[in-house]
Amino acid sequence: MRERKRLEDVLATESELVRRSDDISAYLELVREGENVAADLKRELAALRETVDRIETETLLSGENDARNAIVTIHPGAGGTESQDWADMLLRMYLRWGERHGFETVLNDYQPGEEAGIKSATFSVNGQYAYGLLTSEIGVHRLVRISPFDQAKRRHTSFASVFVSPEIDESIEIVIKPEDLRVDTYRSSGKGGQHVNTTDSAVRITHNPTGIVVSCQNERSQHKNRERAMSILRSKLYEHELEKKRAISKKVEDSKLDIDFGSQIRSYVLAPYRLIKDHRTKEEVGDVDRVLDGDMDPFIRAYLRMRRGEKN
Repeated sequence: MRERKRLEDVLATESELVRRSDDISAYLELVREGENVAADLKRELAALRETVDRIETETLLSGENDARNAIVTIHPGAGGTESQDWADMLLRMYLRWGERHGFETVLNDYQPGEEAGIKSATFSVNGQYAYGLLTSEIGVHRLVRISPFDQAKRRHTSFASVFVSPEIDESIEIVIKPEDLRVDTYRSSGKGGQHVNTTDSAVRITHNPTGIVVSCQNERSQHKNRERAMSILRSKLYEHELEKKRAISKKVEDSKLDIDFGSQIRSYVLAPYRLIKDHRTKEEVGDVDRVLDGDMDPFIRAYLRMRRGEKN
C-alpha cells in the first residue's frame, strides 16, 4: 500500500507539472496578444517553483528509512523555565510544519514545565518522507532573545535538543525480551482538559540493556498506551542498532553533544537582530516568525543537498 501510494503521488505530480506548463504557455500566448495577465502569470510561475522545489526535495530522500513516519522527541537544556519555554516553541514549530505538509501529528507524551513550557515531549509525524525530512532537525537548537521571564528584560540564551527516529512496521523484526523491560504506570499530566486521565493509565517503559526510555499517555486506556509505547520502543531500538552498525554516525555524535553553547546545529536570534542560521549548511532566513510558524523547508532542503554532497 505504501508503494502504491508513492506511485500514485508520482503520477499526480506528473499531471500537475503538465497542467502548470500548459497554463503558463497559455498565459504567455495571451501576453503576446497584448492581454494584461501579468498577475496570473506571476502566480502560476510561483506555484510551479513551489512544485519543483518539492520534487527536488523528494529526489534527495533516498535513504533506507527516509519514506517512513517519524518519531520526534524534544528535551530542554539547562536553564529551567527559559529552556522549557524554548522547547515548547520548537514543539509548536514542528506541529505547524506538519500541518503545512498535510502530515498527521500525534502527541504521544507531553510533560509540562512547572511554570511554562515543557520538560519533554514525544510526538509522531505520519506521512510520506516524514522521517527523511525531519532528519535535518536532529541536534541542539539555540535561541537568543529578550527573556519574557526576566523583569530586567535582559537577553538570554536557551538550548533544546531534538531527536528523530523512523517508525518501523511489523515487517522488521525487533526482538525485545520481557525480562529486559521495566514498565511503570503513572497518572497522565499532559494536555487534554477534562479528558486527562484520573487513573494510572500513562505508561513508561525502560529498556534496561540500552537505557532507552519511552512514554505514552495520549490514550485513555493503559493497554493502548502500553501498545503505543512498545511501538515507539521498537523504532528507537531499530535506530539504535543502525547506529551501532554504522560505527561512527553523525546522528549519534549529535545525540551525545551537551545541550549547551557550542554544540548547536542552528541558532534562532530574536534580539538584538532577527536571524535564523543553520551552522552546518550556512543557510540563513531573516523572517524569524515565518520559520517559527512552521516554514522550515529552506533549512530542510539545504541540509538534504549538503547530505547528498557528502555522499558523493
